[in-house]
Amino acid sequence: MRDRGLTRRTRPAAALALLAAGAAVLAGGGPVGAAPATAGAVRLEQQERQQQGTADNCDVNKSVPPSTDDGPAVRAIKAKRSLVIGVDQNSYRWGARNPNTGQIEGFDIDLARAIGTAVMGDPDKVVLKPVATADRIDAIKKGRVDLVVRTMTINCTRMEDVAFSKPYFDISQRVLVQKASPAKNVDDAIKDKAVCAADGSTALNVVKDKKTARKIVTVENQLDCLVLMQLGKVDATMTDNGLAAGQAAQDQTVRIVDGEAQPEVIGVAMLKDSTDLTARVNQVLADYYARGDWARSYDHWLKPYMLNEADRYWPGSR
Repeated sequence: MRDRGLTRRTRPAAALALLAAGAAVLAGGGPVGAAPATAGAVRLEQQERQQQGTADNCDVNKSVPPSTDDGPAVRAIKAKRSLVIGVDQNSYRWGARNPNTGQIEGFDIDLARAIGTAVMGDPDKVVLKPVATADRIDAIKKGRVDLVVRTMTINCTRMEDVAFSKPYFDISQRVLVQKASPAKNVDDAIKDKAVCAADGSTALNVVKDKKTARKIVTVENQLDCLVLMQLGKVDATMTDNGLAAGQAAQDQTVRIVDGEAQPEVIGVAMLKDSTDLTARVNQVLADYYARGDWARSYDHWLKPYMLNEADRYWPGSR
């Protein structure tokens, strides 16, 4: 399994965050304010997700049926003898480069490797290529990657540009603040504050829609928001709950405030006309979950930092 090298623009931010948070990472622990949801809150999230899908005239859970057949898209990938998967290299526990080994690792990386190996039949024919948050769709459409496995929210706008697999993780938007912040909820953390979000992310749209932030700062990758918080240049970061938990685990001078915004799902993205590839990915996802690999990866990478309820995050299991 091959990893493409660090991108030039993300290296300084990643290095600074690692230096600033290294001691905190070794100390362990989990995010503050991530209390388990009640059954009523779970039902409300599901209702909100359904209402959002209806309002946008799309079903974010819809995808092609699973299949093991090799259609034209899969055959073309096999003919070039490599499957290039766009991943993150800056999100602790999801997709981050291990400074000791130089390898990218995390929950999304486990899934990317499983998909790549199943499709190609050989892990050495899979290339993990870091892509920036804002570059995910462009990288797919311009053929720089075949797939993106990078905490990518499925929404109606993106479904017009790329195809998505069935969802493989339930998420919602959360806000990170410094532990000394008096903010008690999402609105407190954002109102009249300088808020950071990654360019091209769902989090950025959520902050804009709220229209209460004093200033919105955009960055190429969401880890850069943590760096800006460490430098005192922003007051808060809006990101999804999985990435927020990873940042809180990486730097324990920050915490997640109570409350969530906009329940969503994430999936694997690829070209719209690669229907057979989408079907193949859906088959891998079904097998990956049925074998218990999804749960094992969740337990290893995310359980200490999330709500410790694996079923809460597998779509349709609640």
